Amino acid sequence: MTTEHPSARAADHEASANPGIAPGIHASLDTSARPGTSASPGIVPGTNTAAAANPRAAAWLSVVPGLGQFYNHRWIKGSILLLLALLFAIAMTAPLINGIWGLITLGDNPETDDSRTLLVQGILSAIVIVILAIAYGLNIKDAHRDAVRRREGFAIPSVRKAFHDSWEHGFPYFIVVPTFLLLTMIVIFPLLFMVLLAFTNYNLYNSPPAHLLDWVGFDNFIALFTESIWSRSLLAVMAWTVVWTLVATSLQIALAFFLAMIVNDSRVRFKRFIRTVFILPWAVPSFMTVLVFAAMFNDTFGTINRDILSVFNVSVPWLTDPTWARIAIILVQVWLGFPYVFTLVTGVLQSISKDWYEAADVDGGTRLAKFRYITMPHVLFATAPLLIMQYAYNFNNFNIIYLFNKGGPPVPGQSSGATDIMISWVYGLTFDQNNYKMAAAISIIMGLVVAFFAFYQFRRSRSFREEGMY
Repeated sequence: MTTEHPSARAADHEASANPGIAPGIHASLDTSARPGTSASPGIVPGTNTAAAANPRAAAWLSVVPGLGQFYNHRWIKGSILLLLALLFAIAMTAPLINGIWGLITLGDNPETDDSRTLLVQGILSAIVIVILAIAYGLNIKDAHRDAVRRREGFAIPSVRKAFHDSWEHGFPYFIVVPTFLLLTMIVIFPLLFMVLLAFTNYNLYNSPPAHLLDWVGFDNFIALFTESIWSRSLLAVMAWTVVWTLVATSLQIALAFFLAMIVNDSRVRFKRFIRTVFILPWAVPSFMTVLVFAAMFNDTFGTINRDILSVFNVSVPWLTDPTWARIAIILVQVWLGFPYVFTLVTGVLQSISKDWYEAADVDGGTRLAKFRYITMPHVLFATAPLLIMQYAYNFNNFNIIYLFNKGGPPVPGQSSGATDIMISWVYGLTFDQNNYKMAAAISIIMGLVVAFFAFYQFRRSRSFREEGMY
């Protein structure tokens, strides 16, 4: 006498209640839904072996790269990881230890150690350690993930399928990672070197290889705000940088806007010729223009004093008086910068439909009203991002400051010149005074300020607010 399984009786009973379903079909559906059965494609038969996989054990075994993959029966991947780990351990352990030692101590013997070289080697060692730590973490994560899949009954993919899946799903990373590594060496490495210099005593009187550098903590930053020569210089240069950026850029935009409006007027003839003349300053290389203006503004033999102002028996100290030097350098920048803005505004003005102005005339609109409600909105809508970039460009406009009078004239009680902006001051500290520690500290402060405003503007931008919407 045989005993019928209750699930079979239930399935036959349901089949009898539902004539459209054949007896036993529920049993087959139930079997195909269970992990570890042959009816489930891509799942390993035998739930006992799958259930035996322990993700925690796989992760702990991956402390030695490759063993966790062996635990998951990923023999080729485990062999590759283990071999790479052994090669890195043999070839990189001693250099990395020496690099970190040099980064911490900056050397102990001036006759054999160069602190700059040790600093470079230490930074490179730290970058390599970070990259290896990330790879080590991914190795543990990979073993844990494979063990979880085994416990859930999924099949271990073949080498060919694993390579295909990695290429299919990881293609963006294969493209981005080499670029990121290159960016690390070109941008991040020099940035880290500059940041670390700000915490050393590297200057003209303590330069390797004759001397060893020492870590001084925040002493350079404290001196920058407490010692009078540095605090006065920092405040003066920051104030002038802001004034220079706002005044010079605003004047060149205003002049360009005014000239573009005049030339675009229908009553003006020879528009093409006039526009060509106004664009000529832009066509001449800026460094040549600055050098010519520097000669023209010379106090002694400059043509402005000798041929123009001498008629009125006036001589202006353009290069030796701080106020006149600043005025002169602003005038030069207006000359250099207005043609570009003039070209932008002219293109926008020509694209505004005349129907707008005709409708405003019918409504009795004045010239000022048409400028305020038609011309200005159209121009700003099309050129606002580029005009903002003009301010950002002039904030770091090193060429004109250096070529005109190298940031001069000098100011008593300051390490900066009267026309120095932040970037030219840092350049002078680095290459003229060899005061690398203070130049690095000022660069960090300048970078933090610029980064803060850039991040603030980015947070307010439409692209940031709409991220993830598409």
